[in-house]
Amino acid sequence: MTEQTYCDRLVQDAPFLMGHGRLSEQQVDRIILQLNRYYPQILSNSDAEKFRNPKASLRVRLCDLLGHLQRSGERDCQEFYRALYIHAQPLHSRLPSRLALQNSDCTELDSGTVGRELSDRGPVAFLACLGLAAGLALLVYCCPPDPKVLPGTRRVLGFSPIIVDRHVSRFLLAFLTDDLGGL
Repeated sequence: MTEQTYCDRLVQDAPFLMGHGRLSEQQVDRIILQLNRYYPQILSNSDAEKFRNPKASLRVRLCDLLGHLQRSGERDCQEFYRALYIHAQPLHSRLPSRLALQNSDCTELDSGTVGRELSDRGPVAFLACLGLAAGLALLVYCCPPDPKVLPGTRRVLGFSPIIVDRHVSRFLLAFLTDDLGGL
């Protein structure tokens, strides 16, 4: 699948953007001002005045702006999307081109992740394993230091501070200080 250009996306999104109530007059003015102030090569002062003309309807001004950007090129369309994201983020996330990109990404991921999934057992299995590990750790820490019951426990725990974070290692070392002579 070839990647969709910003100009192609703008063609696809134009009817959605020009729909009634999608963009307010203030949002359109902010987008125009951003393109004019930060990127005067995209919108000159005269273009910005033309697209901000209060005598023309919002739909006509927006249609003219989108047509101008499509004729201007890829970078100008990309900057429009950046300004739209800044000034109308909820609308930006609902654009038809974004939804199409997200859906195509999801289908590509769904078809290719069968062999690479870590686990599909869900959160209950994770919590069960975590509970088992916590129970074993509690058993090891709460057991009386009887060499007949767990003879290798102190040796294993002696090397665990190397692996475990330094904050946890303080507690493990404190546990080992009782019987360091037995190592």
